[in-house]
Amino acid sequence: MIEIDIELLKGIANQLRIHSINATTAAGSGHPTSCCSAADLAAALFFAQMKYDPKNPHYYNNDRFILSKGHAAPLLYAAWAENGFVPVDKLVTLRQFDSDLEGHPTPRLAFADVATGSLGQGLGAGVGMALAGRLDCLDYNTYVLMGDGEIAEGSVWEAASLAGYYKLNNLIAIVDANRLGQSQETAFGHHISIYRKRFESFGWRVEDIDGHDIEEILEVLSGVGLNDQPLAIIAKTYKGAGISFLQDKDGWHGRPLTKEEAAKAIAELQPNAKSGMGVAIPKPNSLMEPKNVAPSSFPPISYKIGDSIATREAYGNALLRIGVVDTRIVALDGDTKNSTYADKFFKAVPERGFECFIAEQNMVGVSTGFSARHKIPFSSTFACFFTRAFDHIRVAGISQSNLKLAGSHVGVSIGEDGPSQMGLEDLAMMRAVVGSTVLYPSDAVSAEKLVEQMVLTKGICYLRTSRPKTAVLYKNEEAFPVGGAKVLRQNAGDKVTVVAAGVTLYEALKAADVLKNEGIGITVIDAYSIKPLGKKEILAAAQKTNNTVITVEDHYSEGGLGDAVAGELSVEGIKVHKLAVVGMPRSGKPNELLAHFGIDADGIVKKVKGL
Repeated sequence: MIEIDIELLKGIANQLRIHSINATTAAGSGHPTSCCSAADLAAALFFAQMKYDPKNPHYYNNDRFILSKGHAAPLLYAAWAENGFVPVDKLVTLRQFDSDLEGHPTPRLAFADVATGSLGQGLGAGVGMALAGRLDCLDYNTYVLMGDGEIAEGSVWEAASLAGYYKLNNLIAIVDANRLGQSQETAFGHHISIYRKRFESFGWRVEDIDGHDIEEILEVLSGVGLNDQPLAIIAKTYKGAGISFLQDKDGWHGRPLTKEEAAKAIAELQPNAKSGMGVAIPKPNSLMEPKNVAPSSFPPISYKIGDSIATREAYGNALLRIGVVDTRIVALDGDTKNSTYADKFFKAVPERGFECFIAEQNMVGVSTGFSARHKIPFSSTFACFFTRAFDHIRVAGISQSNLKLAGSHVGVSIGEDGPSQMGLEDLAMMRAVVGSTVLYPSDAVSAEKLVEQMVLTKGICYLRTSRPKTAVLYKNEEAFPVGGAKVLRQNAGDKVTVVAAGVTLYEALKAADVLKNEGIGITVIDAYSIKPLGKKEILAAAQKTNNTVITVEDHYSEGGLGDAVAGELSVEGIKVHKLAVVGMPRSGKPNELLAHFGIDADGIVKKVKGL
C-alpha cells in the first residue's frame, strides 16, 4: 500500500498549474485557467489513484485517462512531465509545428488514446474502453475528465445512458464544474444538484465534492467499483483556481497570460509548489494479456453466379464468417441489426456484440474506444444515420482509429421509405474524412471480399451496402484489392466508358446490352473502391473510348463517385459526365425513382446517345 502525502499532492497540483501557465504563455495561446481548475483532480489521479506504468503508457492493464475537455491539454502534458515521461523543458514547445504537444491531445502522444477537443466525445470513447476491459477480463479503470460546459452535448447523455445500461462500474466520469464557459456562465453554473440528478437518472452512482480538496477527492476515488454502477464525480471548482487575480473571473477562457501576468501568478503558486518526480505511482496488476492477433486466413465463401442476394445481407454473412475466427472483431449496431444483418453475428457471438440503440454518435464514440484497446469494431446502421455522427467520425480520423463502418439502405433505390431514410450524402461525407477508405460493393461476393479488406486495412473504412437484392456477378475466388476496379464489359471500338457501383452497375450492364443491339459499344466498369479510386483501370479504359467517361450513381451529384472520378481523371484530359440524383427524392418504387433521376438503363442509353 503506497502512503499518500496530502501536502505533496497539493504541491504537485500547484506545479501542474505553473507548467500550464508557462506553456501557454510561451505559446501565446491556450487555456491556462481551464487547466488550473482541474489541477487538484489531476494531481490526485496521476500521483495517488490511477494504477499505471509511467514508462509504458501503452501497457495493456494501465488505468486509462481521457481528457475530454481537450483544451486543458497543457495540464495533461504537465502531469506526464511530472511523472517523468515527457521532458519538462519540452512543455514550452506547446502548439509549435514541430512539437507533438498540440493544442488539443492526439494519439501522436503515447498517453493519448483518442483525440479530444471536439467537446462531448470523451465519455463515449470511455464507454468503449470500459467495455473492452470487461471483455478482456482486465481490471483497469477508465477515467474521463469533462468540463461542465461540454455536458450540454447530447452525445454525453447518449454515453451516460449506455454506461448505465451496461453497468460499467469500471468507468468514472469526473465533471470539472468550474462554472464559467467560453462566452458566459454555463447553463447551470454551480448548481451541482442538477448534474447529480441527471447522472442518477441514467443509472450512475453520483458523488459531489469540493474539487480543490485533495482529501475529499481521494476519499471519493477510493470508492471506485463500490457497486455495479458507473461513478460520476461532480467536482465544484473555480476557473483559474490558486491565482487571486484569475480565480472565478469571467473573460479568461482561452486567454494566455502575458509574461508579466504569468510572473505574478507563478509568484503566488511557487511557495507551495512541489515536484512529482520520483513519487511512487500504484502499479497495475499483471493479469493475462489479451491476444489481439489476426487469424492466418478467413473461411471461404460460397455463392453461385446469378443468385440474388442483397449486399447488406452479404455484409452480415461476412461479419459472421470472419468474426467467428477473428476474436479482435466486435460488432456494434444502432437498433437496426435485423436490417443491416449484423444480427447474424450478435446471435452467434453475443459476448462480442454490443447494441448501442438509436444513438449513432455514441455508437461511433464507443467504437473509437474499442479501437484504442486494439479491437476491430464493426458498426452498422442505415447510411443516412451516420451523417448525424459525422463529427465523431471526423475526430476518429484524427485519432487514427481503426473503425469499420457499414452503412446500409443507400440511395433512392430503397424506394417507398422516402428521402429521410435515403443515404445520399454518405460517399461525400466519408471521402472527406482524413485517411478513410470508402468501398461500394455491387454483389454478394464483392461485399464479402471487401469486408475482408476492411479487416486488413488500418484506419476508418466505410462499406456502402444496398437494400435491393442483386445478382451475383463474380466467382467466389475473385480478389477485390482496395484501390482497384473491375472491367465487366469491354470491346474494341467502344464509344464511352461507363463507371458505376452498387445498383447502378446493373443498370449500366442493361444499358450495354441495349446499346449493343443498336451497334453501339460501351465499356462498363465496377468502381467498387471509391477511395482510393481504381484510377488505373478507369483511365486505361477511358483512353480507349475517346477520353469520355459517364459515371452513374445512386447518390447526390456532389461529392460522390462522379466527383471522385472527375477529380482523378480531369488532369489526364478525360471528360467526365455525371449521372446522379439531382433534387429532392420522394417515396416511390425503386425503378420509378431510378428512372426519375435518369440513373437507370434508359437514362444511361439516352446519355450515351446524346454524346
